[in-house]
Amino acid sequence: MSTAILTGPPVPGSSLEGDLRSLGFDVRVAGGPEHTAALIAAVPGAERVAVVDPRFLGHVHALRLALTDPRFPIAAVTGALTAQPAGRAALTGAVQAVSATVPAGAGAVAGDGVVDGVAAELEARGVAVHRPELGSLVAAVPSEAEARHRVRAAVEAVDDEAVRLRSAVKARDGFFTTFCISPYSRYIARWCARRGLTPNQVTTASLLTALVAAGCAATGTRPGFVAAGLLLLFSFVLDCTDGQLARYSLQYSTMGAWLDATFDRAKEYAYYAGLALGAARGGDDVWALALGAMVLQTCRHVVDFSFNEANHDATANTSPTAALSSKLDSVGWTVWLRRMIVLPIGERWAMIAVLTAVATPRVVFYALLVGCSLAACYTTAGRVLRSLTRRAHRTDRAAQALADLADSGPAAEAVARASARWARRLPGAAPLAAAAAGAAALVATAAFTGFGSVWTVAAALVYAATSGIAVARPLKGALDWLVPPVFRAAEYGTILVLAAHAGVNGALPAAFGLIAAVAYHHYDTVYRIRGGTGAPPHWLVRTIGGHEGRVLAVALLALLPGTADFTLALTVLAVAVALVVLVESIRFWVSSQAPAVHDEGEPA
Repeated sequence: MSTAILTGPPVPGSSLEGDLRSLGFDVRVAGGPEHTAALIAAVPGAERVAVVDPRFLGHVHALRLALTDPRFPIAAVTGALTAQPAGRAALTGAVQAVSATVPAGAGAVAGDGVVDGVAAELEARGVAVHRPELGSLVAAVPSEAEARHRVRAAVEAVDDEAVRLRSAVKARDGFFTTFCISPYSRYIARWCARRGLTPNQVTTASLLTALVAAGCAATGTRPGFVAAGLLLLFSFVLDCTDGQLARYSLQYSTMGAWLDATFDRAKEYAYYAGLALGAARGGDDVWALALGAMVLQTCRHVVDFSFNEANHDATANTSPTAALSSKLDSVGWTVWLRRMIVLPIGERWAMIAVLTAVATPRVVFYALLVGCSLAACYTTAGRVLRSLTRRAHRTDRAAQALADLADSGPAAEAVARASARWARRLPGAAPLAAAAAGAAALVATAAFTGFGSVWTVAAALVYAATSGIAVARPLKGALDWLVPPVFRAAEYGTILVLAAHAGVNGALPAAFGLIAAVAYHHYDTVYRIRGGTGAPPHWLVRTIGGHEGRVLAVALLALLPGTADFTLALTVLAVAVALVVLVESIRFWVSSQAPAVHDEGEPA
């Protein structure tokens, strides 16, 4: 139970106490500044505490935004302030400082203005106080009857619930989501909130719906494909609803952000597998296309993640490319065109659903490969131009994030340690050049020397060496954010090529399972970094070999006497990696104490 402390007796006729109780607060009334400090001290340290001016007049949603958002240790609007356990010490110190300025025995009247004084004191001490954007919402502390009348009229002029519904929709979203889903999904979110459903429950319902859709696609029949397309669209509606429910009810959590992100990938890739199984029932083998679509989509995301992490806290001059991008964002139609070009999740799933219902799985995968390739070229080219046309200073934190995203195993780390001294004297482009050269040699060797060639094993050893050289120094160069995507393309591409060359039933599905397990590990790494908890433990990365170790393992497995043995070994490797990664991931996220987050960035 959270506690709200009024710094004095409430104004007669005020609904403030009832509003605070409706937000889940136990309300207590102080007799003055010193009593306020005593009541704060009496609240258990593990609980949230709010301090509210008894003259507060405004919208309930303004109070909700200020006092119940779990993402911020301390937050405030005019006349109301809250502190979570992490901010309690700072709040106590500020209240004591403000109380010391009030004459002893001044009583409750002297409590007027204490809340805003405490907020100002916190900011003067360098404490971050989050102040939510209220827009048309009202939060005021009128002291005169006439002023209260004017503020009350301003409150009545704005529909609190309409503002709350509008703000439930993500600020940046794709065209399809904005105009075809959000106009009604926000009302589903409100319906869920009023029945006590949580965003995580809606996220789970979305996953289950997508899995049923994948099962329908796996039947290989036209009715099954039609049902699959409809269910996939409904799954996406629920996928939008969970985030809108989180914003509507301010139920943010680290686990929620992780579930939303990882379940999106699980839904999409399970659906790919369902399409491949359905095609196989009709005599068409599209596993290579399904695997290619998964590899391409995952690599696109890694490009996004790496670029964002590299520039998360970088300081730089604005590049001409960034200036042009900002200018285009000021023209309405170009905004939507650019968002559609990148084929975000809404447009992508709509395309998959429609093509599943009216065409064949092969057509679905061809469309995915072409669309995602064009989107990848567009976004990557723009980011490369931005990186080359500005002088950015990247921090140690950014370099560490890129090193974590690289996912280097024992072999690459050993090479990195051995070459660290002379690697620092190499040109600025050396990390990307080393990574790209090793990756190109590896994939080309696997593609052109045939299945089970010792040359592929040799290329994997060279790749381990070049990978170590690539990460031998901090990744702070202009294009060093491309190193992790190059590693992902090399690892996933090599597994795909070797499985395709095996020429035996089951090899490509086994490779699909292995890449899905490894991709989960890479997504998990991203969301741990975003949650502020750092990368997965070092023992986990070493246990599953790092990217260069897994590539070498698969190349060695291809030397087994029979292709059937390769399929079995690949399946065992996939299961082993999946078990280790999932057990550690679930253990971490269930017990994580990371601060609550919510992704408001570009749609994936």
